[in-house]
Amino acid sequence: MKKHIYIYSPSGAVRDKAAFKRGVKYLEQRGHAVEVDANALSSYQRFAGDDATRLAAIARAAASGADVALISRGGYGLTRILADINYRAVAKAIDRGTQFVGISDFTAFQLALLAKTGHATWAGPALCEGFGPAEGPDDIMDDCFHDLLLGQGEGSGWRVPTGSSVELARTRRGVVWGGNLTVLTSLLGTPYFPAIRGGILFLEDIAEHPYRIERMLTQLLHAGVLARQSALLLGQFTEYKLTPHDKGFKLESVVQWLRSQLKIPVLTGLPYGHVPTKVLLPVGQKAELTLQGREALLYWG
Repeated sequence: MKKHIYIYSPSGAVRDKAAFKRGVKYLEQRGHAVEVDANALSSYQRFAGDDATRLAAIARAAASGADVALISRGGYGLTRILADINYRAVAKAIDRGTQFVGISDFTAFQLALLAKTGHATWAGPALCEGFGPAEGPDDIMDDCFHDLLLGQGEGSGWRVPTGSSVELARTRRGVVWGGNLTVLTSLLGTPYFPAIRGGILFLEDIAEHPYRIERMLTQLLHAGVLARQSALLLGQFTEYKLTPHDKGFKLESVVQWLRSQLKIPVLTGLPYGHVPTKVLLPVGQKAELTLQGREALLYWG
């Protein structure tokens, strides 16, 4: 089924033009009508155009009438323009059927929109990292994306890693929200941080040492954010390097410590993050979380 996909760049400048072209070509070969924003390949300092240029790109994406508005890449840049985004226009676009999809820096846009309007978006791929690799997109990610296009996505399941002593005595229900840990934490104390109680919070990050991950989680803990949730799902934390100074302190150490501080379940292994194999997750939709043995299921259908 042919879908209209709008590609725009609200964050960092696209440096890998080859990946961009491959991504567009792949989506076109799948039979979709791909519309590329006029400034998708603009560059100003490290950004995809200056602030005004990127704000205009978001506005055009909202006005495009596309089935999906897909960011070209993440990076950095959205937090500095949050105050000037026309959230009402984006919300109206969602009401008309446009699904906004992205990852990484896009977390700022998603959480701000959720805080301001309550509208849902999708945590998923960006064009370059998702559809632009030379070897092609990951099959699972691609299937999840096209399930979204067809309106068939209803949930995601995964196996909790061996040795994870998590018990889920009952089904947990709540609004799914979260994204990149660094970006999410940077919004704490601002008008763009959603006041979610009883939610299912998911987190991921890239190139952050476990002690920095723990420091950000501690900030969320002390702010009362974590204890107010129904469950915490930890996705993929990648591309960090341990040192001899750590002396056994690693990501598993962070998880164990966090569980000792919380009364809510903390599940690991969620297939989402800066990795090829990832599912799409609804940011702002209600869902149910169940666990049978090591089989976890997040269901929003």
